[in-house]
Amino acid sequence: MNNQLQAGAAAVDITPKTSLFLHGYPHVKRYSTGVHDPLMSSALYLTDGSNGVMFIANDILLISKDLAARARKRVAEATNIPADHILVSVTHTHSGPITVDYISNEGDPVVPKADADYLRFFEDGIVEAGVQAYQSAQPAEVGLGYADGGATGTNRRDPNGPSDPQVPVLAVRKRDDKTMIALMLVCSMHPTVLHEDSTRISGDFPGLARQYLQNNVVGENCPVLHHTGPAGNQSPRRVVTANTFDEARRLGEALGTSVAEAIRDISYISESPIHACQDFIELPRRPFPPVEEAERNVRAAVERLEQLRNTDAPRAEVRTAECDWYGAEETLTLARAEAQGRLQAVASACMPAEVLVLRVGPWSFAGWQGEVFVEYALAVKTKHADTFVISLANGELQGYIVTPEAAAEGGYEASNALFAPESGDLFVEKTDQLLQHPRE
Repeated sequence: MNNQLQAGAAAVDITPKTSLFLHGYPHVKRYSTGVHDPLMSSALYLTDGSNGVMFIANDILLISKDLAARARKRVAEATNIPADHILVSVTHTHSGPITVDYISNEGDPVVPKADADYLRFFEDGIVEAGVQAYQSAQPAEVGLGYADGGATGTNRRDPNGPSDPQVPVLAVRKRDDKTMIALMLVCSMHPTVLHEDSTRISGDFPGLARQYLQNNVVGENCPVLHHTGPAGNQSPRRVVTANTFDEARRLGEALGTSVAEAIRDISYISESPIHACQDFIELPRRPFPPVEEAERNVRAAVERLEQLRNTDAPRAEVRTAECDWYGAEETLTLARAEAQGRLQAVASACMPAEVLVLRVGPWSFAGWQGEVFVEYALAVKTKHADTFVISLANGELQGYIVTPEAAAEGGYEASNALFAPESGDLFVEKTDQLLQHPRE
């Protein structure tokens, strides 16, 4: 069978043209005052002549299932790529505009609804990037290397806890002159170097890693797709000295340097079978405490935070306690919605959760919806070494998918979750099933 590879790539600017609320941190009326680095929608199309797949990565915090579905349908209608062969992800930058209305934020008076005009602009950018990538397809070859993302952060709650610093890098280049068509990487780390006091639009360290690679390695016109792997419990907070653009650039350049080293010795293949398979799962709901108990938990979180502040505790510990306070407030908001009978409709709108596996030669990329703890991706890699999980793919789940241990411990991530910890195992099991499907 002839599996001669063709590939195309494109990047479209999705930076807001007006001042918009920057989403990712509570209690701060944080509207953009300028642009530090542009937000991009970056697409990669791959076909073996029979099957085609597309990856589209966006410098945005979240994407709703509805918007992702519309964009995928529009790209499918404009090309011959089935919608269920298209993976749309977000980098999860916390310095981009609000694009999803989270029910856990409804108790925060400073968080507005997503701007409808920007949502249309964002969707159009995804579609434009996808169509341009498809139209630019040409004979190509691909290879995969591994970079080290350890400089970008650690486990959020325990610096020695589970993490996945391995960054797979898919390099795609022209078959004739060997110039680069695109780079695609998966990094399991929250892009949260920049905090609530930063009001300039930015892709955070993933955007600055792309700048480094385009300026020094692959050329300014080469799209660089950054997918965020399961990073629900991963953060830069223990490796940064400040929450500044200089620190974001330092982490981005460290990642970019490692990516450059990884692609230097890649072996390329020009015959690469392409395959896609998809399925859906129903996730169990998380139980919520009575409102009175949730209120007590908020008071306890505030007391702990004040205690740490008053004793000059390490800044990373204080930040963790701040996030735990945010999480306690969000649990209170969710508990009130549950008591009012409004939460079931929100959870039902998230279901079923999609699992999408796109195969490129010997490598597989599994797209999972939601913010998932890294342990679940590690469980997949234990059985399938050449499979890499992309989180927040084709939609979100209104919160985190945590481990049973994290749920028992409590804290921010477990507090901001609609679905029970066993949901992570369901993602792992379904991915394992899909990986056992024969290639078409």
